Amino acid sequence: MSRRNQIKQSRRWVVKIGSALLTNDGKGLDSSAITEWVRQVAALTKRGYEVVIVSSGAVAAGMTRLGFDTRPKTIHEQQACAAVGQSVLVQAYEQAFARYNLKTAQILLDHDDLGSRQRYLNARSTIRTLCSMGVVPIINENDTVVTDEIRFGDNDTLGALVANLLEADTLCILTDQEAMYDSDPRQNALAQIIYERSAHDPELDQMAGSSSLLGRGGMVSKVRAARLAARSGADTIIVGGRVDNAILELAQGAMIGTLLYASQQPLAARKRWLAGQLQSRGVLILDDGAVRVLRDKGRSLLPVGVKTVVGYFTRGELVVCRDAEGNEVARGLVNYSSDDARKIVGHASGEIEKLLGYSDYDELIHRDNLVLS
Repeated sequence: MSRRNQIKQSRRWVVKIGSALLTNDGKGLDSSAITEWVRQVAALTKRGYEVVIVSSGAVAAGMTRLGFDTRPKTIHEQQACAAVGQSVLVQAYEQAFARYNLKTAQILLDHDDLGSRQRYLNARSTIRTLCSMGVVPIINENDTVVTDEIRFGDNDTLGALVANLLEADTLCILTDQEAMYDSDPRQNALAQIIYERSAHDPELDQMAGSSSLLGRGGMVSKVRAARLAARSGADTIIVGGRVDNAILELAQGAMIGTLLYASQQPLAARKRWLAGQLQSRGVLILDDGAVRVLRDKGRSLLPVGVKTVVGYFTRGELVVCRDAEGNEVARGLVNYSSDDARKIVGHASGEIEKLLGYSDYDELIHRDNLVLS
């Protein structure tokens, strides 16, 4: 089966729409464009597809409503614009989908929603239930409360994390470029469209570096998102949002846009969640032997293989494992707090009870709660 046929066979989609498209390049919401994308999503939904929309545009829509000519500089003004713009944005989607007798639901997410295992599962259950009811979820980052330190960074990343969350087949990123090119088409008239590559192709990094710089994203963030989505087996399509009938054409296997396909099997659901976490609470520096054991034998991480504990964390929180050079090796949920971990690192598991006065686990991180980077 060709890669494009895989897209044709997929039935669970996440469609991410960028702010440059939604806001008519910053001039308020483009109602006619929204109407056209909704028409296509509604057609897929009527055919039995599950489609979730990850939508940018709240801050820009709020700026227009509040009379800002340029993006405000203070975080509180930006959050105020997001609060006003969210209602404008969702109302536009609600009215457009109502023409097809479809209901929408607004879902605002932040790092805590995807960083907490319980909230992660709650979010997944809610979104899946909405889809089973024929409702189209409209997802955005909760810009009203997040700050630069805790934001996802861009909605390409959010789209990929939602694809992980739902175990989607396809992440469709609508952008203001027809596709991804091998060089910047604005500077090189001979630039060629990349029609199909593995999401993990290292050549993409150089190609993306000279591409479109949209909003906070750009092609760099889209390649990063494709790699993140690939961790759960989702293929990513980057396509021009203004290409005629683009979503429906892609669903029929059309050779438009850039397909960055997943080249690995989906991870187990728990490991998918771990792989998608962007915020960690601490770092464990491993010796060379522990690095080899994790990479080559797929075993648990024992205290004896850890040299240093960095940061402060409680039991069950996410930590990153690095080698002596600082390269990320793995990440996982730790069985002991940072205070206790500092007391037992470098020691055999049989010594844990003597060192701590108790011994709940032999492993610092069990292999079921650990994923290689």
